[in-house]
Amino acid sequence: MIKGKDIYNVIAGIVPLYVAMFLGYGSVRWWKILTPEQCSGVNRFVSMFAAPFLAFKFISANNPYKMNFKFLAGDSLQKVFVMVVLYIWNLTRFGNMDTGIIIYALFALPNTLVMGIPLMEAMYGKFSTPLITQIVVLQSVIWNTVLLILFEYRAAKILIQEQFPDNTAAIATVTIDPDVESLGGEPLQADTDVGHEGKLHVVVRRSASVSSNNTSYKSFELPSSGLSRASSSVSEIHSIYSARETPLRYPSFESPHIINLPKSMSVGTILEEDLKRPKKFWGGSRKNNSRVSSICTNDDSIGSSNGVVVLPHHSAASRDEHDELTETKENSRSSLSGSWKKMENIEENVENKKKQMPSARVMTKLITVMAYRKLSWNPNTWASVVGITWSLIAYRCHIKMPSIIEGSITIVSNTGLGMAMFSLGLFMALQPKIIACGKKWAAISMGVRFLAGPALIAATSAPIGIRGDLLRVEIIQAALPQGIIPFIFAKEYNLYPDIFSTAVIFGMVVALPVTIIYYVLLGL
Repeated sequence: MIKGKDIYNVIAGIVPLYVAMFLGYGSVRWWKILTPEQCSGVNRFVSMFAAPFLAFKFISANNPYKMNFKFLAGDSLQKVFVMVVLYIWNLTRFGNMDTGIIIYALFALPNTLVMGIPLMEAMYGKFSTPLITQIVVLQSVIWNTVLLILFEYRAAKILIQEQFPDNTAAIATVTIDPDVESLGGEPLQADTDVGHEGKLHVVVRRSASVSSNNTSYKSFELPSSGLSRASSSVSEIHSIYSARETPLRYPSFESPHIINLPKSMSVGTILEEDLKRPKKFWGGSRKNNSRVSSICTNDDSIGSSNGVVVLPHHSAASRDEHDELTETKENSRSSLSGSWKKMENIEENVENKKKQMPSARVMTKLITVMAYRKLSWNPNTWASVVGITWSLIAYRCHIKMPSIIEGSITIVSNTGLGMAMFSLGLFMALQPKIIACGKKWAAISMGVRFLAGPALIAATSAPIGIRGDLLRVEIIQAALPQGIIPFIFAKEYNLYPDIFSTAVIFGMVVALPVTIIYYVLLGL
């Protein structure tokens, strides 16, 4: 049973982090102590030194030979399940890769390092620290890498489809210049050489000049009404591909036999009426009669009586007129059918071209090279790899880190939590508003982060035998606020950063009461 003192201990362990965040927010928004340029310097220090040293401190202190694999399995099953469901959904006509990346990041990547460790220590003591550290290891090495691969794949797809819209399948090799850090964060240009058998050899390098007609990435705006920007109308598709496809020609109803057709009339209706009622072709006012007269030929045998145009029933001209109108109807129908089939074929060809990609070997090599390059330049990756390597050696050989090195790491890593939260406050202050993506997507992101995520991890953990405090730690760590890394990727790759900005900022605001509610409910 949770007591009031337990709740106080949780608040006492978390509030200092919020104080650091509050100071960062006030330094920009209220007190004007820091300028945006100075904030950039603070953020640079956190990303290059404070956060990597903090991650190394916890990872190197974790014993890799005593990891709780059942606990890790419960967490991993949640993320694998989400990826499988999103992959299957993406194969359907309703699927959308951009939305899938967003949902995966909201489900899989909470702020475990900064918020998770102090929160769990306050709730469940030192017992939870190695568990959360193991989650941090997997998140740093596997799940952040998966997110990066998804972003790079999306950027590569956009680059190839924009630069080579008509011959993507002919690409045999793609070479990336060494100075290109990412496919999505900078203007790029693609140069091609045509090799033997008509295969294309592409070299991607930084663009010498950026222009509106030659850009390597798309900058998507978040619609105020929602996220759906993937679907395009037929007219939009044909306007995009007008230089490459035969122009769309809509059916024309003008012919020597049918002229001045009112927009409100249907050709099929008029002709059917004619066939069914040969004596009374049209009835109505003088205005309608004049229109019908323009449709019919000016035969002297056609007269009018009481506003009704009458075709003589036994006239040879009448029979010829019927035959002519019948033939006109059939020609119109065949023309209409052919035109719509042509339009459908054009749309199908456009969709096929959009789906065409180079071979799997080319794409795999491209994504592997870019992901490796991106990870190799990330200090958090090196902190995780070096920390895991050291822990494997230290706990196997029973050696300790030299005190000089340990003291140097400690003095920098001790700034990690406070500076990370201070930097988060700066980030919040620099945003124009807390809810930047609209109420709809703010509600969706909060629902995924604080409701769907914990519910799914409970569903994947309980069947494999996770019970007691282990299950409680599993659920609460899934209800932590959104991590900052997905926002950094989303900003760099231009994938709805407003959604992740809202998830980070608004998530931090509501995280404390939400986690306390979970703590109380799970302790009943």
